[in-house]
Amino acid sequence: MTGHNPTDRSKLGSKRHILTDQDGIPLCTFITSANTHDVIVATNTIDNIVIKRPSKYKHKQNLCLDKAYHSKEVEQEIIDRGYLPHIRHRREEKLLHRREEKLLHRKHPARRWVVERTNSWHNRYRKLFTRYEKKDENYFGLVELANSLIIYRRLILG
Repeated sequence: MTGHNPTDRSKLGSKRHILTDQDGIPLCTFITSANTHDVIVATNTIDNIVIKRPSKYKHKQNLCLDKAYHSKEVEQEIIDRGYLPHIRHRREEKLLHRREEKLLHRKHPARRWVVERTNSWHNRYRKLFTRYEKKDENYFGLVELANSLIIYRRLILG
């Protein structure tokens, strides 16, 4: 849902910022308006993780992000929080994929499809696919309910 034309910046609707683990289980969800840039809420999303990491980690944990989060400030904030950012552009992924075919394996490839799959799981719920709620609290509650159902189905049901 956008304004009167596709280039209109006064977009209607909301955006779900989702942080998942490597299996697509949502760890954190942050709701903003559709015209809010991803860089602005990147640190808020990371800070609102439900399961807190221990304060002292021997190794930094990998964090795969898309190019919307590419800025020096965000990268530094992510590093300060104990993560190793992997921000790749689509062009770089294609080149790396060609190189990977020759090398057969790579240590930590960026896998954004995991988050896209979680977005698809959210869109299966009719109340989340099209937002009908006027209040942010009600919509956020439905998103958290969907997160709970996703976690239940992935962990308990397999």
